[in-house]
Amino acid sequence: MNRGFEILCLGTASVLFAGGLHAAELKPVTLSAWDQYVQSADAAMQDRLRPGAAFLWADEAADRRRQLRAGEILVTEVGDHNPRKVASGLIHHWLGVAFIPDTKLDNVLGVVRDYAHYKDYYHPTVVDSRTVKVTPDADRFSTLLMNKALFMKVALDNEYECSFVPVRPGRSYSITNAVRVQEIEGYGQTDEHKLPAGQGSGFIWRLHGITRYQEADGGAYLEIEAMVLSREIPAAMHWAVDPIVRRVSKSSLTTSLRQTQAAVNGSSQIVSGQPVAVPVLASGFAPARH
Repeated sequence: MNRGFEILCLGTASVLFAGGLHAAELKPVTLSAWDQYVQSADAAMQDRLRPGAAFLWADEAADRRRQLRAGEILVTEVGDHNPRKVASGLIHHWLGVAFIPDTKLDNVLGVVRDYAHYKDYYHPTVVDSRTVKVTPDADRFSTLLMNKALFMKVALDNEYECSFVPVRPGRSYSITNAVRVQEIEGYGQTDEHKLPAGQGSGFIWRLHGITRYQEADGGAYLEIEAMVLSREIPAAMHWAVDPIVRRVSKSSLTTSLRQTQAAVNGSSQIVSGQPVAVPVLASGFAPARH
């Protein structure tokens, strides 16, 4: 499920954008810290594949699967310090998991890889979406994201590469990495233009996601880790911004998972010969709208 970290990042961006921060530039030392963090996260994913290890975070506590099967969506911060401070930047890392009953893993993956319809599944945050290239093991796709915050707009044009790794029947995972993140300045205006990567407001510099899929208990579990690199928050603003970023991040990931549940449920009914309109849920990462 690739939309989780994308919507998470835009929700975070809207909060920082509302703070009126000036332009920032991605520094090599910040990018180096991000690369090291991503390598560590990917290594932790490999640890989950070892015999006896918990493939899902949901399996690390006895009551989590029960909560998920009861319809709850679980979202938590990852690490002791989140966001993690690095040189001239912040790394945001969240994990969310949902259970989709009465479906198969193929149905979930069918929605996840249906990039052309992301603009329908995740409307109105995803303004446009496009499949660039699809192969058996890796995909390329792009999205145009937009969110309004206090009469201002945050718009991003992103391209991603996503690789899928089967673990065994009924279990797989994917790694999604943003290969291009560009802020759009003056979105919707006559002077609209894309800024070079690494330049602009610095709300979103890099994105990385790890998603785990498991078919079990009469349905499918969907678990996503969302990682975002952003500019640092000035010390004078921490007291006001930090609680909002946490609340918005949790709400954003929760909403993204619910929208994916809705899309899978609609897709499953279509496959079974009962055409239905895929419901689109409102997001919680911005007041009164997605």
